[in-house]
Amino acid sequence: MSKQNHDHGNSGDSKAEIKENRGNAQADLPGEGEVLPNETEQKGAASAAPKAEGPDAKPVDWEQKAAELEAKLADLNDQYLRKAADFENFRKRVNREKQELTDFANQNLILDLLPVIDDFERAIKSVETCSALQSVQDFKSFYEGVTMIEKRLYTDLENKWGLKRFDSEGQPFDPNRHEALQVEKAAGIREPVVKEDYVKGYSLKDRVIRFAKVKVLMPDEAEPPAGEASG
Repeated sequence: MSKQNHDHGNSGDSKAEIKENRGNAQADLPGEGEVLPNETEQKGAASAAPKAEGPDAKPVDWEQKAAELEAKLADLNDQYLRKAADFENFRKRVNREKQELTDFANQNLILDLLPVIDDFERAIKSVETCSALQSVQDFKSFYEGVTMIEKRLYTDLENKWGLKRFDSEGQPFDPNRHEALQVEKAAGIREPVVKEDYVKGYSLKDRVIRFAKVKVLMPDEAEPPAGEASG
């Protein structure tokens, strides 16, 4: 009798443990619509892996694929750098051309004003050797007035527009700055030299906009500059 009770007691305990274990197992199982983490990773790997299309299908060489992608990335990066450099050069060129257009927009206006300065210079030179004025005071007043006008006009053009007048007398002949109207042979010189300025040369913001018209001294053995008049 005691043996049966003992068996029944053990049986009750075993049933309770089995029930508890089943409850724990059910708690660990995913609910409806839930997926185990490992199952998700396995599905992702399965979808990413290439599927064999036949019994002779070769496995994918992932190292080769990575090398190809790296080469393609390097090529795209190189193309990007080239395009960026081309755009930067284009931007600089456009800005430079825009600045040049701004700097030299008034070149024609200044060219029109140069003959006025030339006339002032001629008037001043003529008065220096003229005796037609009635008195020294008249001569002095005329000279000072004309000189003041010429100086004021030139100063305004120089300060506001960047116009500069350059002297050529005694300087080596430069075809980029001088136009030879007369050529004269001279001994004792090794290169062409400007003897006299007939008309002054001018530059605008360091660019020569009008050549100086000059008389040139040439060495005896040298030929006259091509295209220039001989004296």
